[in-house]
Amino acid sequence: MSPVTEATKAPLPPWIARQLVELLGQRGHARLLQGPSGLGQYPLGLALASAWLCDTPLADGAACGHCASCHAIEVRTHADLRVLMPEVQMMELGWPLPEKVQAELDDKKRKPSREIRVDAMRDAVEFAQRTDARGRGKVVLVYPAEQMNTVTANALLKTLEEPVGDVRFVLASEAAHQLLPTIRSRCQAHAMAWPEPAEAQAWLQAQGVASTDAIALLRAAGGRPQDALDAARSGRDPARWALLPRAVQRGDVSVLADRSPADAIDALQKLCHDLLATRAGAAPRYFAPADLPPPPGWMALARWSKALAASARTADHPFNAGLMLEALVSVAQNTLNSAGSRRPT
Repeated sequence: MSPVTEATKAPLPPWIARQLVELLGQRGHARLLQGPSGLGQYPLGLALASAWLCDTPLADGAACGHCASCHAIEVRTHADLRVLMPEVQMMELGWPLPEKVQAELDDKKRKPSREIRVDAMRDAVEFAQRTDARGRGKVVLVYPAEQMNTVTANALLKTLEEPVGDVRFVLASEAAHQLLPTIRSRCQAHAMAWPEPAEAQAWLQAQGVASTDAIALLRAAGGRPQDALDAARSGRDPARWALLPRAVQRGDVSVLADRSPADAIDALQKLCHDLLATRAGAAPRYFAPADLPPPPGWMALARWSKALAASARTADHPFNAGLMLEALVSVAQNTLNSAGSRRPT
């Protein structure tokens, strides 16, 4: 039987299942799953925790998916598993919040946190020191680990270095370079594997994505299958992606009208990346070469990249989204059209 994911009990994608078996053959109490978004850090981390806690693991060590422990994880009630996420993501993924936190949110005393709060980490440290309830040890899953601020990360350090009892940690990160070096040094690092394009395409088709759409969405996601699936489920039209570079060059804001400011910035950063790659003589990652306009000079691209990075830091602030999109496209248009007004550098 195949290893299982969380609530759906769907088989893990094959490239994640292979990594799970590899990790289960290793020793150690703390793992750091690292790589860019869309490669499956969260499902791999949860599958690893499920396997460690499973009452009747399979021959390869993966969780059986049927025992009481697997069911408790499925319904988010396992006594020996502590999941640490920003409150926003816990709500999105169906993990229950502590009663006090839920009461604060219900009473509108504050908004859900986008960071992993230090109070939650202190509770997890206390959890790690208790005796396990089911006799299979305890697991703390932290995702995305880069959302720990310095105070939260420091609250984890001592327990991560000197765990009490039979407790294991899985830190899953989409930006491991943002973690404290002291956190990284206390974990066994695992670089997430990229699937082969045909394998990722077949998996997307198995999730109900049409073949031609799967190819386009994978390109737009830079080969990251989970990001491609998220885009498909959001209803995004993959045919619009190829039109984006030329539309932005014309100053056409409508090509980004179906995106939030954060998503629009992400799309423009991908375009900037591919133009930088083209300028350097490398192959673009997110767009077909024929879809790209001539690349501007290095300085223009560098300024645009820096401006996009600054915009990304404030994308969640309550700006007027329409005005922000117009400003983003205006800067992009000026940058792209500068290619024809100067000699290549």
